[in-house]
Amino acid sequence: MTRVEETEEQSGARPGGYAAARLRLLTQESRSGPPRRSGLAKLTDTWVAELFDAAAAQAGVRNAALVAVGGYGRGELSPRSDLDLLLLHDGSDPRAISALADRVWYPVWDLGLALDHSVRTPAEARKVAGEDLKAHLGLLDARHIAGDLGLTAALRTTILADWRNQAVKRLPALHALCLERAERAGELQYLLEPDLKEARGGLRDATALRAVAASWIADAPREGLAEARRTLLDVRDALHLATGRATDRLALQEQDQVAAALGVLDADVLLRKVYEAARTLSYAGDVTWREVERVVRARSVRPRLKALLGGRPAGPERTPLADGVVEQDGEAVLARTARPERDAVLPLRAAAAAAQAGLPVSIHAVRQLARVTPHLPVPWPAEAREELVTLLGAGESAVPVWEALEAEGLIARLLPDWERVRCRPQRNPVHTWTVDRHLLEAAVRAAGFTRRVGRPDLLLVAALLHDIGKGWPGDHSVVGETIARDMATRIGFGEADVAVVAALVRHHLLLVDTATRRDLDDPATVRAVAEAVGTASTLELLHALTEADALATGPAAWSAWRASLVADLVKRVGAVLAGGPIPEPEPGAPTVEQERLTLEAHRTGGPVLALRAREEDDAGDAALGVELTMAVPDQPGVLPAVAGVLAMHRLTVRTAELRAAEPPLEGAPALLLLSWRVAAAYGGLPGAARLRADLVRALDGSLDLASRLAEREKAYASRARRRSGVPPARVTVAPAASRHATVLEVRAEDAPGLLHRIGRALDEAGVRVRSAHVSTLGSSAVDAFYVTGKDGEPLGAGEAAEVAREVGVALGQG
Repeated sequence: MTRVEETEEQSGARPGGYAAARLRLLTQESRSGPPRRSGLAKLTDTWVAELFDAAAAQAGVRNAALVAVGGYGRGELSPRSDLDLLLLHDGSDPRAISALADRVWYPVWDLGLALDHSVRTPAEARKVAGEDLKAHLGLLDARHIAGDLGLTAALRTTILADWRNQAVKRLPALHALCLERAERAGELQYLLEPDLKEARGGLRDATALRAVAASWIADAPREGLAEARRTLLDVRDALHLATGRATDRLALQEQDQVAAALGVLDADVLLRKVYEAARTLSYAGDVTWREVERVVRARSVRPRLKALLGGRPAGPERTPLADGVVEQDGEAVLARTARPERDAVLPLRAAAAAAQAGLPVSIHAVRQLARVTPHLPVPWPAEAREELVTLLGAGESAVPVWEALEAEGLIARLLPDWERVRCRPQRNPVHTWTVDRHLLEAAVRAAGFTRRVGRPDLLLVAALLHDIGKGWPGDHSVVGETIARDMATRIGFGEADVAVVAALVRHHLLLVDTATRRDLDDPATVRAVAEAVGTASTLELLHALTEADALATGPAAWSAWRASLVADLVKRVGAVLAGGPIPEPEPGAPTVEQERLTLEAHRTGGPVLALRAREEDDAGDAALGVELTMAVPDQPGVLPAVAGVLAMHRLTVRTAELRAAEPPLEGAPALLLLSWRVAAAYGGLPGAARLRADLVRALDGSLDLASRLAEREKAYASRARRRSGVPPARVTVAPAASRHATVLEVRAEDAPGLLHRIGRALDEAGVRVRSAHVSTLGSSAVDAFYVTGKDGEPLGAGEAAEVAREVGVALGQG
């Protein structure tokens, strides 16, 4: 600190100058990070010490002390942190102590600072600590500020002694508190808007690790721990200054500003730094709490065991797991005969054995392996490849083992391309995980499908690599194909197997995209998929990979409806790959229900409809919704009218098909038959009679759908404006997607009335919608519309481009 800064802080310590000195300190760009936090704590110490000394003299109090606890006790103050203060006294003059407290607290409140305060005797503080675990944690960081140093020192000694004496009972309670908080706040390393303090891997966990270390029961692995904690504190400081509030949640709208304040490139780089710090803290927590459990268990068992053995010590039991790997104390450790300096496959063998046994790998074993094991040759030997497949095939138990290898740098050594996706955020809200954890989760899901495929090894490796292209410019599937080819070769697969893995990565979205956005009755659809897949065995693997990928993405990415569409597509493509012909589409025979509706629509000259609830599947998938079938006289505006009425009733469209119906009598007016699947956004479903009445009014113009939907759209737009980074709508023409129609793809932010606006734009463009395939993933809608001209033929290239442009304009596309 310079002399000028020192003088400013000293002068700022006076009550009248503290606010100005504090402001100067917070706005000095050269004073950030730990120096600013400690500087702010020292400045505050001097100020509150002067307040205390003056008040104590005025009140005539001598046997009292002012003590900082919690974060302030650690000498770390963020710009908007609470001041955690304890007024400690001997209990001899309660009235004087009350006056002293008022003279210290009120100036703090007058400056608008948040204050967490208490007034206690040492005995009262000890009693509260014994009853309240959080209070005990705060007192572990007690630090003397002013007054009677002896009171503070005695309290610190007592509190620390109690903590160590009660550690066997206190630490399990602290662990339970951490687990409950993690369940409530989530995992910091995966959240798009993380709570830097409360989430697992956050600042509260860092404090808990300090408390464990203070107990002398166990200690956290220290490598990288201080830097991780500093990163989270620096981000919180920048967040406080950016928002002007005492917040710990790193909201989306604040991330760019926080990134700029910290001098990092953008919000993604910021999140990656946060995730890496959280991952370090989470891993340290896992290791530490395992050690705590082991020690607590040993202490509870040792007296009984010693009595049984007559006082003779008993060594830990060691059970062989694999060559060079044994189980000891609930962990996989290296055998005494292991020679890691000569065994390059040992890290993978130990990991596979641990995962298959459902055990964590000892941190000491992992660190020894990372330190002395030689690098695998490239390509890997067959044993290494088989151990990797065995590790991935273990399912859920592979996750903590993989994380241990990754924490010590072994994954980056085995698979160098992994670093590109490590801790990489995914801003699509459909995704639950970062890219690397999503890949691991996909492998975990794929492990459950290994009995469905002939080459489970290729399935597991393809699942691990399917998004490896993310983080590189361009289409991640195309880029990923090249990277996966290199990685599969490195792992030791032969040329033919490498080609299959590369193809699976290249086409991992093909089945679900085609099934949900294309007309499966169109021969061009089935032919295109068959040509891309190539063989029945690859189709089998791709089917399993598709489901594993979706299940690993999040709950919005997979449902019984999507599963049935993909299964239907796979069945059709499989028949073609087996040598069967591609059938030309023929209008299916109308069902009894459709014939009834057609006759009724002809008789009444207006729309008629029927609702049929679909039963939920075994998993209770509500996305199956309700089947809505209607017959409507052919006229302009049918699609926007129906879509608008459904939106008005808060019904979400899952699929939609429109086709011409055979008139019941020769020369009768043309009719349209619509088969849609809908689901209620919330609440119950409206009755068919109510829907029909509103549809009649929408078609004859007496129901102003635009104004009815405007309020909902306005409310949604108001909420959407609070989100940052929402991309604009995109409308494209899919080339060669169908011989019978032109396919328009619309990708947009899902919103009330979206399908109504699209239908109105298509209607105004003078095209006819043959069928529509609607898919909603989280907040994103991806819809495909098969359209023709009025003559029933596909549109020309120029006309199709113009229609796409008009739809884009209607959706606000720039």
